[in-house]
Amino acid sequence: MVILATAACSTAAWAQERADVAALVKVCGACHGEDGNSTVPNTPSLAGQPEFFLLNQLILMREGVRRIDVMTALVKPLSDDQITALARHFAEQAPRASGEAVDMTLKERGAGLSAKLRCASCHRPDFSGQDQMPRLAMQRLDYLIASMKALRDNQRSGADTLMTAAITGVSDADLIAIAHHVVAP
Repeated sequence: MVILATAACSTAAWAQERADVAALVKVCGACHGEDGNSTVPNTPSLAGQPEFFLLNQLILMREGVRRIDVMTALVKPLSDDQITALARHFAEQAPRASGEAVDMTLKERGAGLSAKLRCASCHRPDFSGQDQMPRLAMQRLDYLIASMKALRDNQRSGADTLMTAAITGVSDADLIAIAHHVVAP
């Protein structure tokens, strides 16, 4: 009888946890898309991001290291388990192209710049990301351009200093070309 009661409690707890995660996904989905593919300008797509990258970013936001005003109130109350579940959920979603127009001339120019800056050495040759390095392929173009500029200009709190160093001195035009290449490698 005790085993059945324990199993029933475990099943109920698991069902509640799944319901909580589903509710959190709906909140996140309002901007990032429930499947993690954002259709909101300047809002990143989370689908297919490396789980550790998502986990790390959510914790940095929750702890106030990475400050994003719109996210602060949303991530502050999240438990470690909720953050882990959200990171896992969005990492498991299939990324889709944002539908933003990729300029093929910029893409070609960006390929050379990306090779020169060795972007693939951290973000992988297909730009799918790994560990704490984000997926760039199929990211929103507008978000990626704004993010790279903020990193370069030291305007992003909690940023990876290696990334900042990698693009220090790179012009806006070159960052735009790189973005056109990496979102559609």
